[in-house]
Amino acid sequence: MQTTLWLILGVCVAMMGTGGAATAADFPNKPIQLVVPYAAGGSTDLLARAVGQVAPKHFPVPVVVVNKAGGGGIPGRVDVVRARPDGYNVLFGYGSGEDIVVPHQRQLPFDVFKDWEPVCRISIHSVVMVVPATSPHKTAQEFVAWAKTKDNVVGAVGTKGGAADISMHAFATAGGFKLTTVPGSGGGEAVTRLVGGHADMGGFHPSEVLPHIKAGRLRAIGVALDRRDPSIETPTLREAGFDVVTAGSVKGMAVAKGTPKEVITYLAEKCKAVTEDPDFAKVMKDLGQPINFQGPEEYRTWLKQASDTYATLLKTLGIETK
Repeated sequence: MQTTLWLILGVCVAMMGTGGAATAADFPNKPIQLVVPYAAGGSTDLLARAVGQVAPKHFPVPVVVVNKAGGGGIPGRVDVVRARPDGYNVLFGYGSGEDIVVPHQRQLPFDVFKDWEPVCRISIHSVVMVVPATSPHKTAQEFVAWAKTKDNVVGAVGTKGGAADISMHAFATAGGFKLTTVPGSGGGEAVTRLVGGHADMGGFHPSEVLPHIKAGRLRAIGVALDRRDPSIETPTLREAGFDVVTAGSVKGMAVAKGTPKEVITYLAEKCKAVTEDPDFAKVMKDLGQPINFQGPEEYRTWLKQASDTYATLLKTLGIETK
């Protein structure tokens, strides 16, 4: 009798193990959500939709972009990190300022490196400083000369504490002028405010401002990278005499801790296929976003280094950290 009981228990355990493996092996069997924690129209949203546009060629199920805006990009992240770790809810935008800048400033309801599993990096793009086309300033030097005469300069930014926000403060520090940044619900909304004349300058990603630059509504005056951005015909801030160099804005994907490794590998491989697709390359060129793919482990290492870079930058700027 006892032997029979142990055999039954053994079969049950084996079936449980098989069930878990089958779940990973059957992935995916329903739509995958790319959760963008910002409003529509910003650089992260545009990139997610570019992935979604090409995904049907490489994924057997729909890949749907879902915007969960608000709270500086944090609530949308919380929704994903607390969701069932099965790979069907993917954070799109992992590696943004909310992941590698904000944690150095305040406590978050999750640990960026312990509670997430990186899937891949899709792109790194620059932060470009822009002014309304009605502004008389044609260069970064001209803008700084004017800004120094003002008690305060107002800057439009998508989210507080993000890469663009920090880059703008670094520019203000290097230029010796006072700056107050006013965040919005995302890059798209912030660009609208700048175009409408409600700010003196803004820090954005190329995809957010290129249409407005081409239409003559905005003017680029500098890029916060160590090299020129081919999508924006303007000198770097360092070339203009202001030592402002950042890691850029990083756009990657992640899932909640506990997601099966096989699922993460599957997602990474399919996303790599998307980034190598000529149709995706064309969309990214039109958006002004480069393709900089990295797999899970390589991205994990790179992201930690980028986080450390921003930690050093915050200390250099004298911005309070936790």
